[in-house]
Amino acid sequence: MDAVQDEAAGKRARGLDRAFEILEFLRQKRQALKPNEIAAQIGAPRSSVYELVNLLLQNGILEFTGGEGRVYLGRKLYFLGAAYENHFDFTRECEAALEQLADETRETAQFCMLDGNRYTVVRMREGARPFRISTDVGQSVPIPWTASGRLLVAHLPDQEILNFIPPQDFRLPSGEWLDPQTFIAEVRQAEREGLFTFNSIVDSFTHCFAVPVRGEEGHAAATLCLVTPRDDGLANRDHYLDCLKKAAASLDQAPTRPKRSWP
Repeated sequence: MDAVQDEAAGKRARGLDRAFEILEFLRQKRQALKPNEIAAQIGAPRSSVYELVNLLLQNGILEFTGGEGRVYLGRKLYFLGAAYENHFDFTRECEAALEQLADETRETAQFCMLDGNRYTVVRMREGARPFRISTDVGQSVPIPWTASGRLLVAHLPDQEILNFIPPQDFRLPSGEWLDPQTFIAEVRQAEREGLFTFNSIVDSFTHCFAVPVRGEEGHAAATLCLVTPRDDGLANRDHYLDCLKKAAASLDQAPTRPKRSWP
């Protein structure tokens, strides 16, 4: 009897893992897809994907959208997220810090964290620019492409950093490869200075600034960032860094500090 119960529990756990895999895949793709397309792209049996999609549809976690049986993340997830934010007081502190940064600098301000072994923008305030120069909220980006990435892995030993970041993520948008040892040297520079700035390697006209928001263990649990036109960023470097450091210090002292989720 125990063996049967263990097998049933194992199947439920695998089903739950697969359901989360479907949700994460749709989040990364950022578009509605048919269940058979999801199954093919995540390498899962179509029968199990159809079964899980139907269950998620019944519970409002997924919704039909775009026609032809396509599904995407459902509004129930929004309500779950809203409940989380109501409970997590730090979110309000973060919003206030971003608003102040955007007002003081007129540049785009971001609050960023790791999502697994990728970087993501969690919160953002647009600057007073007629065009957007920033990553979308929730979009995952390889760690080596970002200024924040150097700070978010700085608590790890060198080899653990290299084990943590997928080797293909050192390939830059231009197709060139970033030498992992160059990246490690930049991580250690960021750790010593408590900040990192560089001309963006994602595009050719922005300059990025990042400072750590430290969690309970003293490591960078998150970062505050500014994304600026290159010339303006270089001309106002000291002012922008002063604004970032002041905002990060206010979050370091917040009653509920961010927790580093990974690694």
